[in-house]
Amino acid sequence: MTPDLFHLDVLLVEPSPTQLKIIRERAAAVGIMQIREADGVQSALAAMSVKVPDLVISALYLPDGDGTHLVQTMRDTPALQQVAFVLVSSETRPQALDAVRQSGVCGILPKPFSSGQLQRVLAATLDFLSDDAQVEDDIDYEALRVLLVDDSANARRFMRRVLENMGLHDIVEASDGSEAVMLLEQTMFDLVVTDYNMPEMDGRALVEYVRSQSWQASVPILMVTSESDMGRLAAVEQAGVSGICDKPFEPATVRNLLRGAMRTPA
Repeated sequence: MTPDLFHLDVLLVEPSPTQLKIIRERAAAVGIMQIREADGVQSALAAMSVKVPDLVISALYLPDGDGTHLVQTMRDTPALQQVAFVLVSSETRPQALDAVRQSGVCGILPKPFSSGQLQRVLAATLDFLSDDAQVEDDIDYEALRVLLVDDSANARRFMRRVLENMGLHDIVEASDGSEAVMLLEQTMFDLVVTDYNMPEMDGRALVEYVRSQSWQASVPILMVTSESDMGRLAAVEQAGVSGICDKPFEPATVRNLLRGAMRTPA
């Protein structure tokens, strides 16, 4: 059963008593009542070993490590791989946040954050945790075959779950653009979901290949990326991508982009 906000089991990882109080109060204001606390990486892992939470909300900088190390440890631990993770940080530098984005997270909240920002991230979290495909349109998602391309296994795992929650279950994975090209030569796909930054062949090169050389030149391509360079993203749009959304992405955004992509005439 998918938890609602009232029944959501949240582990809040924050070393500052002041920030802890602020986040707890704002979480309670939107309906979260089950909140446990930890002040660092090790105490958080210890708490999760006693009881696996539905959601971890963590600061980036912790006394015995950081939020990046915490989420990566969770993703390397089978029992914690599917736990939703939200980062709260005043950091804006891409190099400080990219590793967290690649780990498969439901959102990154600024510090301080508004109630609206919190509600939006929590909506994405509940969508991620949902075990029921609730898609209100006329696309038969179960019949679609999807090629999922990302060099991060954790990011693929996160995106696979989101896609499966939408009713997409025929999903083939590739770890970079070169592997995707080989699969595209062998198998018919109805949709390609790809990252931008990858070794060997990046997302832009993959889009250009599909549109100019593949026998599946009209397949819809959705790019999910943490790339912030507007020039690069404009080049991807010119190459023929069907839609672009941020990483971490909100499942509702992905659904809207997919509806538009799948309905675009070939």
